Amino acid sequence: MKDVRQVILRPIVSERSYDLINDNRYTFEVAKQASKIEIRQAVEEIFGVTVLKVNTMRVTGKPKRVRYAKGTTRSWKKAIVTVAEGETIEAFGI
Repeated sequence: MKDVRQVILRPIVSERSYDLINDNRYTFEVAKQASKIEIRQAVEEIFGVTVLKVNTMRVTGKPKRVRYAKGTTRSWKKAIVTVAEGETIEAFGI
């Protein structure tokens, strides 16, 4: 991946992700083909923090139905990034 803005797609805003902020862990939706090294470099460059650890997981789409048509929601990749003690990411509004 070339551009860091294509690696980090958006922050994940949920109750669970806000609970993780107390442990200096931030959750992002990332590009499916992004590696942990690319995610670390992108977060460090965009937000200017020191990344200690990156955990990734693939979120599979759930089966859904609209009337008679069956389908699934989209699959995506989630990254939980641990930053150094005392550093924060302001994108989460805390």
